[in-house]
Amino acid sequence: MSVDFKEFGRKMEKTLDHLDEDFGAVRAGRANPKVLDRITVEYYGTETALNGVANISSPDARTLVIQPWDSSLMKTIEKAILTSDLGINPQNDGKVIRLIFPQLTEERRRDLTKQVKKYAEDAKVAMRNIRRDGMDYVKKLKKNSEITEDEQKKAEKDLQDMLDKYIKKVDETLAAKEKELMAI
Repeated sequence: MSVDFKEFGRKMEKTLDHLDEDFGAVRAGRANPKVLDRITVEYYGTETALNGVANISSPDARTLVIQPWDSSLMKTIEKAILTSDLGINPQNDGKVIRLIFPQLTEERRRDLTKQVKKYAEDAKVAMRNIRRDGMDYVKKLKKNSEITEDEQKKAEKDLQDMLDKYIKKVDETLAAKEKELMAI
């Protein structure tokens, strides 16, 4: 009998997807609509994602234009952006809200690099916890005599190999994001 690790693999894949979302929300000098993904506004009594109440476009590399479908949301959207951790002052002309992204300073780049390293480390910790759960599962199978000791050793090695593969993906993703952040 071989031990099935599909569920643990799916969990690690989800962790990787979550890391990509976190990295997408970190702005790297270019105007990327993904930085607004975490911003929500109250719309008819419900917290709604900004991209669910407005059209977001990027006319050039440093500007995002937010055009609400309901003009009564202009002030609400502006306030949500001001209270977020974006650090950008929205410019409201009554029809659209413009976000102009300044060139990143060296210090800001270093801060953002530290932030993405923390996200990557959090992802690695989550993956190690998934591996630990997998190891516990294997030990339980062995204790219940569902697998032999050789199968247990092989299963533990397979689990470690899976973790190593995903940790390598995290490191590659981190390196690419750091390169993007430090590029001028």
